[in-house]
Amino acid sequence: LSGVVRSVKETLSSQFVENCKGVVQRLTLQEHKMVWNRTTHLWNDYEKIIHQRTNTTPFDLVPQEDDAGVTVRVMKPLDAAELSLETVYEKFHPSVQSFTDVIGHYISGERPKGIQETEQMLKVGTALTGVGELVLDNATIKLQPPKQGMPYYLSGVDFDSLLQKQESNARFWKILTVVFGFATCAVLFFILRKQYRHHRERRHLRQMQDEFRQAQERLMREMNAEGGETLKNACVICLSNIKSCVFLECGHVCSCKECYRALPEPKKCPICRQAISRVVPLYNS
Repeated sequence: LSGVVRSVKETLSSQFVENCKGVVQRLTLQEHKMVWNRTTHLWNDYEKIIHQRTNTTPFDLVPQEDDAGVTVRVMKPLDAAELSLETVYEKFHPSVQSFTDVIGHYISGERPKGIQETEQMLKVGTALTGVGELVLDNATIKLQPPKQGMPYYLSGVDFDSLLQKQESNARFWKILTVVFGFATCAVLFFILRKQYRHHRERRHLRQMQDEFRQAQERLMREMNAEGGETLKNACVICLSNIKSCVFLECGHVCSCKECYRALPEPKKCPICRQAISRVVPLYNS
């Protein structure tokens, strides 16, 4: 519903502006100072409310046309999500600092700028749009916050503008939810893909080690069946030549020179899969 503010009993008078009367009055003292950020090495603005007092008086919403006679009592106006208060007085009182105070502020990391004094009021005669729960108490129609926990609004804009603003906010949060959802899915996909690749590499390494071990066991069986002697220092790749090089930095001695040259780039140790930075020849005497 929409209507004009009218006081039920006495009105509240502004402490600073003459002939300014309203039904809601809010007095605020706000401290302004500069705080040194040790991370960015910059002075940042800091604001803090050091005192705030709100005065209210019962009021009704009456139709803008004087000939209509239906009035609605507004209950708990301070619980409204968007209470339209007009700033009727605002003054900034800068802090007076001596040279000693300035030095102390630089040492402590805080530089006070001053105190801002503000008075806000909901004036009599202000057009308001109220969205809430209407109840009938005896002969009085009351507008109050919904019991189901739904939002309660007292706004200075018309209903269409208020509805459009809320729809825009809801659309923004929906878009933000979708964006964060896609970002979360993308991060999860890359993590799972990386884990899968690591798992595949470990499985491939185990398969190679199993193949080397099986080939070595098969060669040993064949040599034993033929009555030959087992080659203890055989290359783990070809199983025929003698190990003749040391892989650094891992230190494994497992390959001959021919098999080392045949390893694909980048060359990795066939035992531990660590990158080979250099190769040292091995001489048996």
